[in-house]
Amino acid sequence: MSDQPTVEVFAEEARAFLDAHAELRVTEDKPFTWGEGDDDLSLFEEVDREAEKLQIAEAKAWRAARYDAGFGWITGPVEYGGRGLSKAHERAYASLESRYVLPKTSFFGIGLGMVAPTILAHAQPHVKARYLAPMYRGDLIGAQLFSEPGAGSDLASLTTKAERDGDEWVITGQKVWTSGAHYSDIGEVICRTDPDLPKHKGLTGFVIDMHAPGVEVRPLRQMTGGAAFNEVFFDGLRVPDDHRLGEVNGGWAVALTTLLNERAAIGAGTGAGGMGGLANAARLIEMLRHFDLDRDPLLRQELAAVYSGFQVAKWNGQRAMDKVKAGQAPGPELSGAKLSLTRNLQAVAEFAGRVLGPAMAADTDRWGTYSWSQFLCGVPGMRVAGGTDEVLKKIISEQVLGLPKDPGIDTTSPFRDLPKS
Repeated sequence: MSDQPTVEVFAEEARAFLDAHAELRVTEDKPFTWGEGDDDLSLFEEVDREAEKLQIAEAKAWRAARYDAGFGWITGPVEYGGRGLSKAHERAYASLESRYVLPKTSFFGIGLGMVAPTILAHAQPHVKARYLAPMYRGDLIGAQLFSEPGAGSDLASLTTKAERDGDEWVITGQKVWTSGAHYSDIGEVICRTDPDLPKHKGLTGFVIDMHAPGVEVRPLRQMTGGAAFNEVFFDGLRVPDDHRLGEVNGGWAVALTTLLNERAAIGAGTGAGGMGGLANAARLIEMLRHFDLDRDPLLRQELAAVYSGFQVAKWNGQRAMDKVKAGQAPGPELSGAKLSLTRNLQAVAEFAGRVLGPAMAADTDRWGTYSWSQFLCGVPGMRVAGGTDEVLKKIISEQVLGLPKDPGIDTTSPFRDLPKS
């Protein structure tokens, strides 16, 4: 568009906004020193509900200020509250914003990274107009309600049902492992609407009000001690038909839109992109030195393998995200980015366990020892989020490598007609 500001002009506009609303981050080029600073290694932040409410209020205030200044949905369609600028403008803003001290905004990650793109792709125009701008402004937080107790890895086997009642649908069933359900305002849910069709073809997606009668959210206590996940029960929840996503019984395409965006969001994280954050190379090297194990050839080799795994993931992840930045849709190869993340985190946890031994499991008040237990206990959750490792391997084998599909209830098996003993 001819009236779009250049990236340079836009960057100056963004810098002026950030200078007026936030403080520059003070960066110290200081090498990692064993025993200094906070040794918290939790993969999932564990905060009490009251502290969380304060963080959400701060995050919403920041999102509102950012949106009102024109930086809340930089690439979004103008007709739905976006600014209609390019990916280059968005990258320029993200680069600038990373230099400032800002409130924690991860509460919006699922809503903006997974639910909003699905609404934009599949909802009716008036539903897009109703929800997208408030989501990007921070007025509404979104949740994704897919997994069930009997349908986690095999999402198409879900049993939560939606039955048509005039211009409404009545939803009954249960979802599980729903991140942030307790503070979310709306949700994207996939339900079974025709039990007589093959499992992938009898599903339909909806946008629901998480505060409506018929929705009950219960926290799930995980082994890290926190309760970031939830169970959600539906008991006669009524949803207008105009809040349906896509066609009736076309919910599998809706789910794939969300899942591909989810794996893009998770796989592009710092864990898959390099050894930054918690499990950085300097921390692991200094841990070896502190315990006089830096000359152990097996541990040195293992650390080199861990480092190499992160570097390969970084390059592969960058290749995949460059396709997204170029305007191409996230593809099945992003399953590899997410799988690399969890495998690398597991490798770090196993390496730390070999170095620390019993000190990882016993709280002796020694810096950098028992704190690793939180990291270790958090890894299984990462292996489930965004698709289990097993499901991702199946996707990669079939959709990326082109290997034959495994026989299933929706496929023809050469063994199906054999006589039973």
